[in-house]
Amino acid sequence: MRIKVHCQNRIGILRDILNLLVAYGINVKRGEVGGDQGNAIYLYCPNLINLQFQALRPKFETIAGVFGVKRVGLMPSERRHMELNALLGALEFPVLSIDMGGSIVAANRAAAQLLGVRVDEVPGIALARYAEDFDLPELVRANKSRINGMRVKIKGHVFLADIAPLQLDSDDSEAMAGAVLTLHRADRVGEQIYNVRKQELRGFDSIFQSSKVMAAVVREARRMAPLDAPLLIEGETGTGKELLARACHLASPRGQSPLMALNCAGLPESMAETELFGYGPGAFEGARAEGKLGLLELTAGGTLFLDGVGEMSPRLQVKLLRFLQDGCFRRVGSDEEVYLDVRVMCATQVDLSELCAKGEFRQDLYHRLNVLSLHIPPLRECLDGLAPLVEHFLDQASRQIGCPLPRLAPAAMDRLSHYHWPGNVRQLENVLFQAVSLCEGGVVKAEHIRLPDYGVRQPLGEFSMDGGLDQIVGRFEKTVLEQLYAEYPSSRLLGKRLGVSHTTIANKLREYDILKPTH
Repeated sequence: MRIKVHCQNRIGILRDILNLLVAYGINVKRGEVGGDQGNAIYLYCPNLINLQFQALRPKFETIAGVFGVKRVGLMPSERRHMELNALLGALEFPVLSIDMGGSIVAANRAAAQLLGVRVDEVPGIALARYAEDFDLPELVRANKSRINGMRVKIKGHVFLADIAPLQLDSDDSEAMAGAVLTLHRADRVGEQIYNVRKQELRGFDSIFQSSKVMAAVVREARRMAPLDAPLLIEGETGTGKELLARACHLASPRGQSPLMALNCAGLPESMAETELFGYGPGAFEGARAEGKLGLLELTAGGTLFLDGVGEMSPRLQVKLLRFLQDGCFRRVGSDEEVYLDVRVMCATQVDLSELCAKGEFRQDLYHRLNVLSLHIPPLRECLDGLAPLVEHFLDQASRQIGCPLPRLAPAAMDRLSHYHWPGNVRQLENVLFQAVSLCEGGVVKAEHIRLPDYGVRQPLGEFSMDGGLDQIVGRFEKTVLEQLYAEYPSSRLLGKRLGVSHTTIANKLREYDILKPTH
């Protein structure tokens, strides 16, 4: 058990606290002093059980200068360690800490993958085993200052290295503790420059609004962004739901606080639960001894974005509902209540009201999430703004690849404007990037636009003409619904496309046993 003693900062108070624990046979494995003014003492007592703690609490408060004592989930150093691990783990580029003997002390996941070992196998490995003609300790002693963009070769790959010395407030080289090495692939510098430029446009400015329909959605989003309430964003895959959520976050009073995202689709229930809520020390076999912070705690004061919320398991739906109602939750394997102030934004490709009707999603949670809602239209409904969007992605692709901006041939534009775009804006961006990489002579031609099933204009295929009129029409109707349901994956969307009520469509889908497409 970990406990926090809120106390006066006086000489001898720690001794008095320890004497009390010794008298009751309680072993203290680790202790820390914390608080803004050293007014809190944290103690880790492995053999202290809850019944003993409740009996000892009044005796703690009889010690002069002790104001209160309570259980806590983590020691301050454990929390800092977990936060650092979470931050380093989120970085896509390798980061290593090297001591003055040239040995690797710690590394993030990307660095371990580069070296070909597990993260827990990294400590103690000599950097010289992997780096060619690179004596980092000698370099740090000679320079005693940060070095940016140094060319180094590690495992046959060329990197540009940023080297940050670890040094106490002293000019003495003996005070050097090592350095943190950050590696960037030299052959991807152009891509990194492109990504930096891409981040220059932030918030709603990063959302292309050439279509009148999309401009109307952004106007609604601007009005909803400052409101401190849950936001539900509906739209097909590739429409930019996370981009819109980030814009709303940046335009809100929480814009300077973190935004964390979790894709609920495809994650096993246990993994999704520990990612979102974290777990306590020793929660299960193979867990970290100190536990793990979940995305909720890392987002404190900011915004949590849950993508694919319709695929969240019933158990997680209950925990999320409780957090939305009470602002608190429990980590996996812990009975400590954690209270947080976090705004929740969600995105879904499916109609949550339909899932509620089928009993696959909690209706009370749906109403909690659907306080504010936005619907992003598919690209096929925004073709009035296609030409400017195409020019925008051509410019982005040419910058990323490092080639002159190509011209788009009329036949290529005709292909783009007559495609149904099941992958929406993300698919358009990828198709144009590939087209720019393929084109020669500065012109993107029709043959460079590679689209799945392009030109297949036989959506009904072949069906039997056997039987009476009702049977033939029934087969025809089923084929129509099967084809269109892949593009309009809910009864509301399909009903709107065909000009009938969603109830009619739902009945037809049930009659013909047409299931939702798997993603």
